[in-house]
Amino acid sequence: MTKNIGGFERVLRVVVGLALIAGYFMNGDGAYSWLYLLGIVPLATGVIGWCPPYAMLGINTCAKK
Repeated sequence: MTKNIGGFERVLRVVVGLALIAGYFMNGDGAYSWLYLLGIVPLATGVIGWCPPYAMLGINTCAKK
């Protein structure tokens, strides 16, 4: 798995993922509270630096070396 997510996008994904997960813990008693747990996906892809749909579509946002 080669990295296919650039630096800024990785940071953005981690921030969005953490915000969604924090929203679950702050407001976790609603009818659709499980949707906040979808924040795990951007958090994981941001930490790992690899996005499966990007790999399938041939997208790479990493800086060129």
